[in-house]
Amino acid sequence: MDDLHIPPGPGSPGGMVVPAADLIEQFSRSSGPGGQGVNTADSRVQLSLDLATTTALTDIQRQRALARLSSRLTGSVLTITASEHRSQLRNRAAARERLSALLREALMPEVPRRRTKPTAGSRRRRLEGKRMRAEIKRNRRRPLP
Repeated sequence: MDDLHIPPGPGSPGGMVVPAADLIEQFSRSSGPGGQGVNTADSRVQLSLDLATTTALTDIQRQRALARLSSRLTGSVLTITASEHRSQLRNRAAARERLSALLREALMPEVPRRRTKPTAGSRRRRLEGKRMRAEIKRNRRRPLP
């Protein structure tokens, strides 16, 4: 098994390499297509990475990944399962690609939301609309005796 290369992105400008020693691959029988071979071939791949102990992440990246992926973790282990292909080799590639995309997404820094003020014209139109609506409702009232 080779190292997992993650391309550069906003959270890791130089890219990242997850050592093969940090990745755990397990194979099992997959359900789905495969005919008679489905009962004999261990084509489903489970790729696991312990985010707490991996040497690929800096402390800041580790905290960010653990916080963002907390719903998908078992303890601190992130597990990806791939069984959509009949071939174990293609499932391995799919699992590695999914893990790479998930880590890249989790390491992106949070972008602050931009707050903008309403324009003077939009405030004026809103208040004018409220005045018009109030006038309509006032005209529906029963006149005072």
